[in-house]
Amino acid sequence: MTRVVISQPMYLPWAGFLAQMALADVYIWLDDAQFSKGSFTNRVQVKTDAGMKWLSIALEGKGSHRAIHELVPAKADWHRAHRALLLQALRDRPHANAVLDLFDGLPFDAALVETLIASAEAPAAKLDVLPVRRLRSSKMGVDGRSWDRVLRLVQAVGGTEYITGHGALSYLDHEAFEAAGIAVSYMDYAPRPWPQSPAPFTPYVTCLDLLASLPAEEAATHLCPATLGWRQFKDRKETGL
Repeated sequence: MTRVVISQPMYLPWAGFLAQMALADVYIWLDDAQFSKGSFTNRVQVKTDAGMKWLSIALEGKGSHRAIHELVPAKADWHRAHRALLLQALRDRPHANAVLDLFDGLPFDAALVETLIASAEAPAAKLDVLPVRRLRSSKMGVDGRSWDRVLRLVQAVGGTEYITGHGALSYLDHEAFEAAGIAVSYMDYAPRPWPQSPAPFTPYVTCLDLLASLPAEEAATHLCPATLGWRQFKDRKETGL
């Protein structure tokens, strides 16, 4: 079985994103998708004593009508303010210095898409959940639209199972995947809480929160990657159970 995950690049993503990476044999960055304002492509939350704060990368032209790999930051030194906020948010965590070193090692002088992808791959590597085989859709020469392109991408790498996030339920043609011999599974997100202050705990912050709180080997055990078959997931959504 070859499990495939396809996702748009996301900036310093939450722990559930890394749980999805942990399940992949092949990971495809959908870097030629059109940027969507309000997505997590260029922003993520951090938890501070003053409440939740956003790390947001301002974009030239607000990113309008551009593919993700064409995005350009509005300011060259945007990462300096992000580092300062991370230091404020994580300064009391036992592994804050290691996390800041990881942040400092991101390629801020490269194209923004490189920074976005590295911001997910570096934490994944730290947790030892980085898929060995990683591709970018912009370089695969696979056309199509919506779920049809997703199917073609999975087929292009010999995938037998497609693992996706919850948003795909509204547009994916599950039967078409099954007819092509590809099972569809949805993430069953259930990250185990880690030491976090102030209370209450929330997993919906950057994965750097987890890495700053625990040693990498222990932190990885909090991802708890799991999936549900698409029929079971659909039933759960429809019944609310």
